[in-house]
Amino acid sequence: MSSNKLVVLGSINADHILNVNEFPRPGETITGKDYRISFGGKGANQAVAAGRSGANITFIACVGDDDIGQQVCRQLAKDNIDIHPIERVADNHTGVAMIFVNGKGENMIAIDAGANAAVTPDYLEKYRQQVITADALLMQLETPLETIIAAAQLAKQHNTLVALNPAPARELPDELLTNIDIITPNETEAEQLTGVAIVNNDDANRAAAVLHARGIGTVIITLGSRGAWVSIDGIGRLIEGYTVEPVDTIAAGDTFNGALITAMLEGQELSQAVRFAHAAAAIAVTRRGAQPSVPWRKEIDEFLAIR
Repeated sequence: MSSNKLVVLGSINADHILNVNEFPRPGETITGKDYRISFGGKGANQAVAAGRSGANITFIACVGDDDIGQQVCRQLAKDNIDIHPIERVADNHTGVAMIFVNGKGENMIAIDAGANAAVTPDYLEKYRQQVITADALLMQLETPLETIIAAAQLAKQHNTLVALNPAPARELPDELLTNIDIITPNETEAEQLTGVAIVNNDDANRAAAVLHARGIGTVIITLGSRGAWVSIDGIGRLIEGYTVEPVDTIAAGDTFNGALITAMLEGQELSQAVRFAHAAAAIAVTRRGAQPSVPWRKEIDEFLAIR
């Protein structure tokens, strides 16, 4: 385990997953199979990826006053995560995600925030010391934006590295982006933030330039099976991913993010950390579900040893 401390601030969801051959069209009823419930939420997925990868991690989040919230917390503790800053919210339910997975392993997701909405700036204030003493803070966009902005400002004031996975896609204010050190959008999220549709490496380079101009030093645009465009202060290149047969891509991006920051906190160079994250994500897409698909450190090391 790294001695450097990571804090993840983010969401916890119960994922309701149904496999379908093709996504339904508006007004269409289709038959699915393999319905299951698994633990998810972008924050929790990334925390699990970091915990299983070997990070020294604390997770700031909320669950509902329900059985599944208790179950999630017990599992997170088993994944080497400090869950002290996770509180149960009375008269609310744990966040919910409804997920379709098609025959190509692609997914469509709709979420109900539930208790995730209780991760307010006041809630953050209770755990500000965890952010202040951390070496890195990793966030996503499934908790209130005002809390994300406040956390980024607090971290920046105390020299904590701030990483943002800007998912789900939305426009973001400069008061947030100017406090971000590393941003990790996928192609859709990068287009939402920059207006640049990413078809090739030149497009990725132009999108990265827009984000650099908004004050972000390191831009990592994930490109699915192609890999990731990695740009530091305007100097970018493609770091290719690993070819595997995908079964389910639900937590691929989250696994990438958790593993990436873990590797960086261990002192790995950025290109090496990206390859480590690629390996973790490659393993994850060969398995079903969100957190059940996230690999442990031993599996990632073994994957890299034969490639």
